[in-house]
Amino acid sequence: MITSVLVANRGEIAFRVFRTCRERGIATVAVYSDADAGALHVREADAAVRLPGAAPADTYLRGDLIVKAALAAGADAVHPGYGFLSENAEFARAVLDAGLVWIGPPPGAIEAMASKTRAKELMGAAGVPLLAPVDPASATESDLPLLLKAAAGGGGRGMRIVRELAALGDELMAASAEARSAFGDGEVFAEPYVERGRHVEVQILGDTHGTVWALGTRDCSLQRRHQKVIEECPAPGLPAALRTVLHEAAVTAARAVGYAGAGTVEFLVSAEGRPYFLEMNTRLQVEHPVTEEVFGLDLVALQLSVAEGAALPAEPPPAYGHAVEARLYAEDPARAWAPQTGTLHALEFPYGPSAGATAPRLRVDTGYAGGDTIGVHYDALLAKAVVWAPTRDEALRALRYALRRARVHGPGTNRELLVRSLEHPDFTGGRFDTGFYERYLDALTGPAPGPAPGERHAAIAAALADAAARGTGSTLPARLGGWRNVGAGTQSKTYGEHEIRYRTGRHGFAVEGDEVRVVAAGPRRVSLEIEGVVRHFEVTAYGDEVHVDSAAGSYRLTARPRFADPSRHTEPGSLLAPMPGTVVRIADGVAEGAHVTAGQPLIWLEAMKMEHRITAPASGTLTALHAAPGRQVEVGALLAVVTDTAQAARTERTAQTERTAQEGPS
Repeated sequence: MITSVLVANRGEIAFRVFRTCRERGIATVAVYSDADAGALHVREADAAVRLPGAAPADTYLRGDLIVKAALAAGADAVHPGYGFLSENAEFARAVLDAGLVWIGPPPGAIEAMASKTRAKELMGAAGVPLLAPVDPASATESDLPLLLKAAAGGGGRGMRIVRELAALGDELMAASAEARSAFGDGEVFAEPYVERGRHVEVQILGDTHGTVWALGTRDCSLQRRHQKVIEECPAPGLPAALRTVLHEAAVTAARAVGYAGAGTVEFLVSAEGRPYFLEMNTRLQVEHPVTEEVFGLDLVALQLSVAEGAALPAEPPPAYGHAVEARLYAEDPARAWAPQTGTLHALEFPYGPSAGATAPRLRVDTGYAGGDTIGVHYDALLAKAVVWAPTRDEALRALRYALRRARVHGPGTNRELLVRSLEHPDFTGGRFDTGFYERYLDALTGPAPGPAPGERHAAIAAALADAAARGTGSTLPARLGGWRNVGAGTQSKTYGEHEIRYRTGRHGFAVEGDEVRVVAAGPRRVSLEIEGVVRHFEVTAYGDEVHVDSAAGSYRLTARPRFADPSRHTEPGSLLAPMPGTVVRIADGVAEGAHVTAGQPLIWLEAMKMEHRITAPASGTLTALHAAPGRQVEVGALLAVVTDTAQAARTERTAQTERTAQEGPS
């Protein structure tokens, strides 16, 4: 029997495994990097062991240090979580060789499936349908588009879509570098990219006695940068015959490698309904909660039981209802998914009492709590919001409500994108595929159609709450009359583009220039009557950063200073770091004085385990280069300056004209 488990991971998945361990009376051990010293999973574990350093290669990818940590802490088992070393056969063997229990599949099964290229060969021999690989060295225009994938890992890292043959070399290099950073292995392979395909997977669970369960399907087609954003179980709209084919192919794949434990077999289903084997993830998936909710299972508990040698029943329990998961990321979808960092002041979802077995229920899996810091070293995932309901429509409605009503204070997130995605008619109608965000991202991240007064009203609430906190007005209801010769004069407060002008009197506040009536205003709560409807706003300030939550939506505002900071001005052509991170590469031939063309990749930053390209804003000369490989930079740091050739010529002509005018006729 297992008595103490070390989780060789961090964040949300470590906390998730700890929860099940506590319920089963099993002690827990965390490992942590220096960047994670104060993290939630460290605070919640019974014991914790430091892994010196911050980069994954020095910490969570050091299997030798993790095995030593398990032995030092007295753990008798290791759970790998997902990512990092979870699909590393050598690590699994090292755990077993140390006399510890490995809570995962046999090393031989991991080895067979760990390399996506070898896995495809094995699955082809077993009769599982798959896409034929393409040799990048001999690829032609007829092979396009291609999908480049890391052979040793998943999660979207090391993946690139190539639509132009001329870009293949650079994309191979970038994909390999990203894969090496994430998994310690830079092997990359290519296969045809199927347009308008759906990403459908089957959860499998096997024991050491020959039983293998197929636990339904999941659809994970809504992806950004090849990482899943919204997942659901079961995959909607699949014909019964196709579901049977997928289940049988998944069980065949598991039996082909003698699989035991939890795993996932992933398929690409073409628009014509043909399934192709993609890969087998020999670990628990990030999206496993949707399967748990539909089948009423605890997959981590079953992993522990299988590791202890228990046998599964011959058949899994029946599925009931529908579950949808949305991943809340600290990122800006409108700016190429740029990671956002800083203090997470609050993370709270609207839990409510369940009205019965068929009422929608909300589950939130997270590795953060209010007050934690979101850094640059690891994944940008803040939380997974999961809703189960009897039907898909009910689940979507309840999840939209939960996301809208959540208090998420701190760095920017993808929350609004999630809500709009869950509302989109193609998604609600089941007409979606992996190209969903390619087609709709601009519309989903742009201004909402029609009038959008919500942010203006939020700014009014913020200004009045600020005034109330400073004691410049009453929290009593305000009347529109009675302002003559009483109270202070007009005051103003600006948030972004919204200048709010208001007056105070003995009866409260009045807002100038806006058709609103102030019903009540206090430091934390403001009520406004807008077009005859009273709406309530909860206001929380963290210095100049203000978060306003209401039933209509949540807003993150920044108070504008009365006087501009001259140090914030930069010269034209300045390339600023869009996020904190580490410079990993400078393009070949790029140096001060070099000519560059508009859109040319110049610098690569790594943040939250993903690479981000910095490109030239215009054609011209690189007149300054401050970036260097290995240098860590903060957001807004000056990386380089490109002097626009056309602009420089215009400036010189203007200067020459002015000099000629000053000299006068000769």
